[in-house]
Amino acid sequence: MDISIVIPLYNEAESLPELMAWIDRVLRDREYEIVFVDDGSKDNSWDVITQLSYKYTGKVKAIRFARNYGKSAGLQKGFEEATGKVVFTMDADLQDSPDEILVMEKELLDKGLDLVSGWKKKRHDPLTKTIPTKLYNWMTRRVSGIMLHDFNCGLKCYKLDVVKAIEVQGEMHRYIPLLAKDAGFDKIGEYVVEHQARKYGTTKFGLERFTNGMLDLMTIAFVQRFGRKPMHLFGFLGTLTFALSFLLFATIGGYKVYAMSQGLEAKNITEISAFYVALTGMVLGSQLFLSGFIAEMVSRTNPSRTDYRISEKLG
Repeated sequence: MDISIVIPLYNEAESLPELMAWIDRVLRDREYEIVFVDDGSKDNSWDVITQLSYKYTGKVKAIRFARNYGKSAGLQKGFEEATGKVVFTMDADLQDSPDEILVMEKELLDKGLDLVSGWKKKRHDPLTKTIPTKLYNWMTRRVSGIMLHDFNCGLKCYKLDVVKAIEVQGEMHRYIPLLAKDAGFDKIGEYVVEHQARKYGTTKFGLERFTNGMLDLMTIAFVQRFGRKPMHLFGFLGTLTFALSFLLFATIGGYKVYAMSQGLEAKNITEISAFYVALTGMVLGSQLFLSGFIAEMVSRTNPSRTDYRISEKLG
């Protein structure tokens, strides 16, 4: 199989026949498969997919979720079904152009890349969507070190090994390039693609996706840096907090002892607010250290802890 195209969808019955015909027109001389993942649609999307599977015999695979699980779940199950040497992801709303498929495949293979991400440089979206998107992409570049302009573009191209090595869950579909990089696939390119205006229906994403996106970014950044060594973070913060708090406590206690030895008047340490700050800090420091210790033990029992990607091996 040359190409697999994973298409998660939710209530996109109107666009599916046109999308399938467009893809078939572009790839009619290639061996390809479409993996539709119906994310619990409430319309007749599944009936349309069934009809398409009869019309395009051998070209269509399909999965139907019992309820709506989200785009990440759809992509994950689609990746599990994909068998093509090159795997594409594409939205079902006709905003991604299938005409880009062969060009992006050539970009991937000719340059020896692991992943090519589409960049919708000119968008047909309102300012309420484009401005937050620019901010989100800027923050993601800063955190990840991956210099892409459009992390959330649905049109992406991967080598098969990449999609089999990553796990997409929650709402992590926005950060697949980060997941790929963490799995050892750091040859990531970008290609400017055409953004089509939505032809049917309405968007399925609200403004909450920007908040969720920032939280997911923080999660990925933490897991990538400290997922295999949580003690390095919690242990350091705990030790530092405890040491500074103990130093403050020792200063208060030391001054009290000094004042008593010199016959000077000094407050009872329980009447000094800094005493409670120091006490609280030592408790928090101990808890952080113990949290890191527990997280380290949990991490060491994870069967995938020693799963490292090996690019070459001799002997």
